[in-house]
Amino acid sequence: MLSTAVTLAFALVAASLALTLWRLLWGPDKPDRILALDTLYVNSIALLVLYGIYLNTALYFEAAILIAMMGFLSTVALCKYLLRGDIIE
Repeated sequence: MLSTAVTLAFALVAASLALTLWRLLWGPDKPDRILALDTLYVNSIALLVLYGIYLNTALYFEAAILIAMMGFLSTVALCKYLLRGDIIE
């Protein structure tokens, strides 16, 4: 039962990842692309967590935490660059 649920969730998150990638490449403006990039890293975290559940190992959870930290910092830096034109004041 768990294997079927994880497989179904894996397919749905992969489809969401593909749609988000489409939005990132062909977004109408910069804020939409930044939001798509933010959603892209959240979807990649979900894929890593699902893969860790599927393999029953904790290694992928640590990688997901690392991607979450880097994704947050990159989103903040991109938004600051978009608003002010400079990251470091």
